[in-house]
Amino acid sequence: MSKGGDVVGQIVKAYTFVVIWMGVSISVILFNKWLLAFSGFPFPITLTMWHMSFCSAVGFVCVRVLGITKSHNLSLRDYTQRVLPIGVLYAASLWLSNSAYLYLSVSFIQMTKSLMPGLVYACGVAWGTEQYEWSSAANMALIAFGVVVCALGEANLVMKGLVQQLVALVFEAARLTLVQAARLTLVQILMAARGLAMNPLQSLYYVSPACFLCLLVPFFALEFRTILTSPPTFYPSVLLANALAAFALNLAVFLLIGKTSALTMNIAGVIKDWMLIFFSFYVFHAPVTRLNLFGYAFCCTGVGVYNYQKLQLLKKKALQKQKEADSSGKADMEGGRPLLANGGSNGKTEGSRD
Repeated sequence: MSKGGDVVGQIVKAYTFVVIWMGVSISVILFNKWLLAFSGFPFPITLTMWHMSFCSAVGFVCVRVLGITKSHNLSLRDYTQRVLPIGVLYAASLWLSNSAYLYLSVSFIQMTKSLMPGLVYACGVAWGTEQYEWSSAANMALIAFGVVVCALGEANLVMKGLVQQLVALVFEAARLTLVQAARLTLVQILMAARGLAMNPLQSLYYVSPACFLCLLVPFFALEFRTILTSPPTFYPSVLLANALAAFALNLAVFLLIGKTSALTMNIAGVIKDWMLIFFSFYVFHAPVTRLNLFGYAFCCTGVGVYNYQKLQLLKKKALQKQKEADSSGKADMEGGRPLLANGGSNGKTEGSRD
């Protein structure tokens, strides 16, 4: 197959993963919003634990029972060092973001997610994985200003929900910026680090139990007593469908990051947020004011500039690596001529002697 065909195939594959992730993510968000805010099941920690326990069970069956994929048989030390940090940050992010659905509209929550590039950049600068630049800082300030305008224009703003959503974003940014020297996300580290390549099913098999364990503490502290005294009315079929959707989303997230990149996910996330704002308005009749949209326009402008800068940086690094590879190959060829001319001890010379 030609190089052009390979490129087209890779583009089609990447867009397929993006479309799958967007569709599943939109469905899960709307499903969770309805379940938590409208169906009489206001227990975000319990719901998140149910998702993680279901994913853990499916992962166990796929890895240990059916043998669809192998287990890496991690030691307790490796699991604690490599997987548990993911579980802590991922669990906190999922718990708080689900809690925000009790108080905030889906559209406004998606608008606040525009802060993610700025939070990731700030964490990167604080941890030394990103270089501080005035242009990038100004761009992040533009995004933050847009979110403030969105908040001022929000018709049903609840501060508790806003704080929960912002803290959830901080945890998510920390999860994405806790990196190795290669600047891979934690999920990418888990899937491609030193001898520990993992497919999506293996990632769920290891990460989901860690998330479940981390959620036990807030569950017993905040929701356990309420559930015992006032058990909610729910239908098992609804919770099962919700868990299946959450499993599909977790699988899609690992698959998207593993097969494309975090940058692709960020760009696709902006489009997904636009679609969710539309669906929130028409499905849940969440009010969207002109000030909301004006502020979100600022956010989208800043996010667009951020993604453009990241793309240019990636191109620059790729070009630099290509130049270094070309210069290294040229140096090897020039260094090899005298050896061949003088009968030096390279592979061909020794082979001719034999």
